[in-house]
Amino acid sequence: MRADLMADLRKFIKAKRLTQARAAEILGVSQSRVSDLIRGKWERFSLEMLITLTTRAGMHVVLRKAA
Repeated sequence: MRADLMADLRKFIKAKRLTQARAAEILGVSQSRVSDLIRGKWERFSLEMLITLTTRAGMHVVLRKAA
């Protein structure tokens, strides 16, 4: 799930053509955190943080129970 959320956030940043600095403003984090996100450093992000960032980007997160 973390990988999926990170991929969604990277797509958001790319689709909006945001600089890392602008993405950081929107997401409410430092530019270095956006760099970690873009580089796929998933170990630096908790699931809760990724959900928060996804929500700040204006996306909706749906949690589904595994079958």
